[in-house]
Amino acid sequence: MTVETIVGLAARGDGVTETGRFVPFTAPGDRVLGDADISPGPHRRKPPCRHFPECGGCQLQHVDDQAYAQFLVDRIISALAAQGVAAPEIQAPHISPPRSRRRASLHYERGGRLGFHAQASHRVIDMRECHVVRPELFDLVGSLRELLGRLGARTGAGARLTLCDQGVDLLLDKVDADGLAAAEALSEFASRHRLARLALDDGYGPQVRWEPEAVTATLAGVAVPLPTASFLQATAEGEAVLVAAVREAVGGGRLVADLFAGLGTFAFAQEGRILAAEGGRDAVLAMKAGAARSGRTVFADHRDLFRRPLSRAELDRFEAVVLDPPRAGAREQAAELARSSVPRLAYVSCNPSTFARDAKTLVDGGYRLRRILPVGQFRWSTHVELAAAFER
Repeated sequence: MTVETIVGLAARGDGVTETGRFVPFTAPGDRVLGDADISPGPHRRKPPCRHFPECGGCQLQHVDDQAYAQFLVDRIISALAAQGVAAPEIQAPHISPPRSRRRASLHYERGGRLGFHAQASHRVIDMRECHVVRPELFDLVGSLRELLGRLGARTGAGARLTLCDQGVDLLLDKVDADGLAAAEALSEFASRHRLARLALDDGYGPQVRWEPEAVTATLAGVAVPLPTASFLQATAEGEAVLVAAVREAVGGGRLVADLFAGLGTFAFAQEGRILAAEGGRDAVLAMKAGAARSGRTVFADHRDLFRRPLSRAELDRFEAVVLDPPRAGAREQAAELARSSVPRLAYVSCNPSTFARDAKTLVDGGYRLRRILPVGQFRWSTHVELAAAFER
């Protein structure tokens, strides 16, 4: 009988043997006996959720935190190696705790199924427990299931939940709620569950149906208006370590540019004068309101950094730059930074592959990649985030 040992985890979470064989739902140290039998190794754990591995919300509940942390590190190192970039100091990874995710996008299937999609499928897993989302969000799932049924929601509808300062912000996607009965059902639901806001998007953009007071998210002590369906870091714990890593990389610069700034997660955490460039109009208005309320010197600039990145001449004025692009990375902006004289750069990424591509551009332009902090905000998933520090 052939016996092989799992030596690591591949990008999609499968175990990999010494011979390069991929074996789903195995952990490092497991022994694969023949074609099917698995002898558990030291890094295998019992998955806590009844829906694993069917539910697509998690891929790695069967491994312990040590193996999961190594998975985060390996993903980053392999992405850098593919670009020919030497790995720098890799700091101890942060893994957000169970039941800490403060935003979730759930899918609805006619007949009353509400939850995440199944692995590699559009089939909805009817969520009866969840070990990743905050209890405040999970506690709404049963009532939401009933509400969507009463509204006659069709397959493909969904619910996006975000925990904000005032409570749960709920957006119902692809849901029609015409007529008095539907309006009353929405108001009763929002009131009974003390929602911070309830909005509907029937295909023409979000329409707020309930918002007793203006909804905000507190970022670095600043209450910033929270536009419907806007982005927040997945966990408060993850946000805190990313902010700390960015502040360390920036090094107390008095004139800093925060590019792809979103609502100002990193801009409001800096001292001095901050230019916050962002392509989303609602986010820019939110930052302006937050700056005005707090007296912070954050200057929000509505700017598409893919089509119009800050030029070398513009960048050379700054002591440090923060980059936090979407999954596509910051190819155009990285090229301008590589030509600039900015001495310090913090790069926050949710995609090791596009980060590595941009890191090569920066390194080829004279930057040194000093350190990387891997971050696992989406616990037990294959989603990898990081904060990196570059210096000239």
